[in-house]
Amino acid sequence: MIENDLKIYKKKTIKSSNLFKKSKKLHVNGVHHNIRFFEPYPFVTKSSKGKFLTDVDSNKYVDYWMGHWSLILGHSPKNIVNDAKKQINNGWMHGTVSKNSIELSEKISKAVPVAEKIRYVTTGTEATMYAIRLARTATKRKTIAKIDGGWHGYTTDLLKTVNWPFHNSESSGLVGEKYVKSLPYNNLHDSIKILKAVKNDLAAVIIEPVLGGGGGIPATKDYLIGIEEFCHRNGSLLILDEIVTGFRFRYGCMYETMKLDPDIVTLGKIVGGGLPIGVITGKNELMNYANTSTFSKTNRAYIGGGTFSANPLTMITGNSTLSTLKNRGTKLYKKLNGFGSETRKMLDKKFGGEVITTGIGSLFLTHFVTNGNTEIKNANDVAKCNIKKLYDYHFHMIANDNIFFLPGKLGAFSDVHTKSDITNIAKSTDRFLTKFKK
Repeated sequence: MIENDLKIYKKKTIKSSNLFKKSKKLHVNGVHHNIRFFEPYPFVTKSSKGKFLTDVDSNKYVDYWMGHWSLILGHSPKNIVNDAKKQINNGWMHGTVSKNSIELSEKISKAVPVAEKIRYVTTGTEATMYAIRLARTATKRKTIAKIDGGWHGYTTDLLKTVNWPFHNSESSGLVGEKYVKSLPYNNLHDSIKILKAVKNDLAAVIIEPVLGGGGGIPATKDYLIGIEEFCHRNGSLLILDEIVTGFRFRYGCMYETMKLDPDIVTLGKIVGGGLPIGVITGKNELMNYANTSTFSKTNRAYIGGGTFSANPLTMITGNSTLSTLKNRGTKLYKKLNGFGSETRKMLDKKFGGEVITTGIGSLFLTHFVTNGNTEIKNANDVAKCNIKKLYDYHFHMIANDNIFFLPGKLGAFSDVHTKSDITNIAKSTDRFLTKFKK
């Protein structure tokens, strides 16, 4: 961390510093999601609107974290707020079937062909956890394969090989790790070799089409097709985790652009309009294993959802968000995807070979390469990069220019960003480069 940046940040976030000391007394490490902590302390947000986060010291940051990438329309868009207010007047928690959930599911099922049946939960972690349970029930097998660097939430079934070094366990208290196998992303030959070794007990492979937390790396079409072909020949299921990518680049899922035929897809983030949501969708014959009216206790996949699943407030914000995205159509996605492409090219040019900026569409992340690295195709390549310099770069923008990236994480454009924001990232980058040259 650049010393002067640290001084600037501390000077302008005095109230945040004092409040965060209280937070650390009350909360584990002061936060409620591990990645939200950054040194020396995270600022404390007071409000958000449009593309801005405002902290308790009245600093106003242009936000690229955008609520864990869930706010594709920006913070508190007027039409979403108005619909939410109407729903609040009609009750925000019913604990019964709601019309709003039916309407949201109609939108999702029309946009996502595999979504023949849908079940809502309140987090992405729950969605992937239940998807794994479904796969094991349907195939009567135990082993699940995932990607090195793949992040599917904190579910015990999938909390393996998320962070480097991948051979170390991610946590104490995990059980059944022997039933989780890890695959090298975008390396079809070695992945198939690993899958063949466990083929008789392989229930499913779960993959993000773009590694989110793993470095913003898109899977190649050939890789995904090769994995899918193996799964279908082997009687195993292909689960696509589109919690980040669903409705991010187009109205619908990413898998359709690659002509894939997944068995189960998990969704979240954007489809909830920024309120808590997780979605398990899939083919009828698989999702039906969760039907307690059809299957006995020993044959069903018992999938709950929890007290707040499909609550009418989340359902209405999801409805409103998807309606807006559909009405705006390709024009909105063309704008956002164009911003991302322009920014990736600009950053690579600014750093002149020192970085590789990954991402796709409106997502982007800059990696400071070392030892002559010329490509970033998987999480192993990311681990070889200068992670500290990436944190320094993001913190520099926070401290000096009120540009907020959660340090080390993907940036995301939303509808409220403009071309001038790309210019401001470029100017901040120039100042960062000047400091390092000194």
